[in-house]
Amino acid sequence: MHTTQDCGTFQLGDRRVKRIGYGAMQLAGPGVFGPPRDPGAARAVLRAALEAGVDHIDTSDFYGPYVTNRLIREALHPYPSDLTIVTKIGARRDGQGAWLPAFSRPELIEAVHSNLRNLGLDVLDVVNLRSMFDVHGPAEGSLEEPLTVLAGLREQGLVRHIGLSNVTPAQISDAQKIVPIVCVQNQYNLVHRDDDALVDQLARQGIAYVPFFPLGGFTPLQSDALATVAARLVSTPEQVALAWLLQRSPNFLLIPGTSSVKHLHENLGAGRLVLPDEALAVLDRIGTQA
Repeated sequence: MHTTQDCGTFQLGDRRVKRIGYGAMQLAGPGVFGPPRDPGAARAVLRAALEAGVDHIDTSDFYGPYVTNRLIREALHPYPSDLTIVTKIGARRDGQGAWLPAFSRPELIEAVHSNLRNLGLDVLDVVNLRSMFDVHGPAEGSLEEPLTVLAGLREQGLVRHIGLSNVTPAQISDAQKIVPIVCVQNQYNLVHRDDDALVDQLARQGIAYVPFFPLGGFTPLQSDALATVAARLVSTPEQVALAWLLQRSPNFLLIPGTSSVKHLHENLGAGRLVLPDEALAVLDRIGTQA
């Protein structure tokens, strides 16, 4: 079900945020590991995002590790009162950059305190617990113990709201019995649509769906149909792919990442692009052909 309304805002925890935000992951070095080649340019992108009206930034201490959170603090602290910063815990990096689970109670507690410290905050707006039963995609497994730890940190006032990442519908349902869930962050884009039913279910519950890799991630979206639609609309393929997500469901909150101010403004421009029905019909077929 598509809408043709202005992209507008959606509720995230106790705030309404604009439906296009910014994902800070790409500010870290290659492979999201190590420092950026140009820290000054990275800070400039963050400042440009806020100047353009972005009020939702997605980050994590395991980007770098510790790189993006420190850049955010250096560039933006003290933060505007309307800025919502969302972070993730549940994973860590080894010395070579490999992704490893970090689900024990001490690791989760330290992760929250580390995010607070590196962001320069007293409380985290939203913390997503990232499932690591399979680093490549959602896989079943109990999240009860780590969520109980996170719920305790919420009760202590260190976390305002809790979300989930890389999870299955069953894990979301089980999690909601433990603590309110304000957002789900899974992979979804024009080509990767495994969560179609989940998106609609969450929309009915008023829960935000935050697609990671909205433009394909480390393997950018490539489609002749997408390129053709973009050319007809005098837009970039990336803008069209983001606009399709915005029109796919009202609970989508987008966090496209970039280390370029130019690309940042192009991504934000997707919020002003309304796709006509004939374009939507072409784009909808891409997922069924993938």
